[in-house]
Amino acid sequence: MTIKTKLLAATAVLSTLSINALPVLAADMPAAKSAPVIVEEHCKAAISTPTFGGLIKANPNPACIVTGLGDIYVGGAVTGFAYTETNAFGILSPSAEQDRFGRVDFSNLQGWIQKADGPLQFYVHAGLYSIPALGLPLYSAFEQTESLFGPIPVAFGKWQINDEWSIQAGRMFTNIGSELLFTYQNLNISRGLLFNQENFINHGVQVNYANGPFAAALAVTDGFYSGELNWVTGFATYKLNDANTIGINGGTHFSDFDASTRSPRFQFATINSLQNSSIISVNYTYANGPWIISPYFQYTNVARKEGYFSPIEGAETWGGTLLAGYTFTDNFALAGRLEYIEQSGTRGVVTGRGGTSVLYGPGSSAFSFTITPTFTWDRYFLRGEFATVQAYDVTPGFGFGRDGTKRSQERYLVETGFTF
Repeated sequence: MTIKTKLLAATAVLSTLSINALPVLAADMPAAKSAPVIVEEHCKAAISTPTFGGLIKANPNPACIVTGLGDIYVGGAVTGFAYTETNAFGILSPSAEQDRFGRVDFSNLQGWIQKADGPLQFYVHAGLYSIPALGLPLYSAFEQTESLFGPIPVAFGKWQINDEWSIQAGRMFTNIGSELLFTYQNLNISRGLLFNQENFINHGVQVNYANGPFAAALAVTDGFYSGELNWVTGFATYKLNDANTIGINGGTHFSDFDASTRSPRFQFATINSLQNSSIISVNYTYANGPWIISPYFQYTNVARKEGYFSPIEGAETWGGTLLAGYTFTDNFALAGRLEYIEQSGTRGVVTGRGGTSVLYGPGSSAFSFTITPTFTWDRYFLRGEFATVQAYDVTPGFGFGRDGTKRSQERYLVETGFTF
């Protein structure tokens, strides 16, 4: 090897050593895999309270506020109505307000706030309300709010234990019945005759279960808002398929309560006979395309309490209702209701060993028909209604009219407003 060749070989070795000795740059390294970025989605909970069961639909995009406690949803209803009726009752309210032949009033001036996801949830519902029901006096929204459940009718907390089980406690909507409490929740403006046998709001503790098509709840409550936990109520529903659902609900008292010793204002919500009653209802709902069809059947029993009630005999009622609605266009639909109810007992006998009156006297019965055309534009609605009640075998003093002797009543209503 010549000297020139040796020098070239040495230069190549030094160059290689120099390159290998240089620091490694980040750009020369293989790219590291970055950790996945978790984006928390807000305001995606499914809102199911309050329930909407008619042609007026729940807001699909309720207002939502992201807070440190979680997503807080806000909604409400601002609605008013006007009505005229025949044969107004002579029964005075607790504040001596008279049932009128006509009135313009708020039907709902309400707001609600809720946390609907996570393990700890809550729901609070506040405001004025009028609850028009067929066959009963209809007082002002201020009088009903004051004499029934106050300006906060519903407020409860809920612990969502897992996907299937939850427990809630506080002031809650009832488990009983197929018609809901406030006007905008229903197919019709007025509640029906069978609804008048049910409780509406109660205090208590409730356990809920839901798994696939099956849902159920069981609660210990104060029944007709007595303040004493002496009722057990519950419901169970099964969704047969996307269009068909069957259900059963009811409740009974397990100890007696005497509301007759309380003030008239207290007894406005806690009717003595109904507080010591039992009730069961079975229902079916078909909801598919433009149709909503929901028949239900109901039985009630008022306990016989010798020396406790006056009169001392109990009472039973049997009844059935057909609710239906059909949507013709995106903005117009028509709803209707047919129902019949009758009470046990001997007509006209309401003293001594006679029967308790929970309808129009012992042995009475009644039929009602309601039709409600409904227009909707986004969150705004306008609807009218005609309803008639025909009563049979009425005990004088327990019927319609100022003197309680009339056997029928017609009511015409218009309601408008919006939910949000």
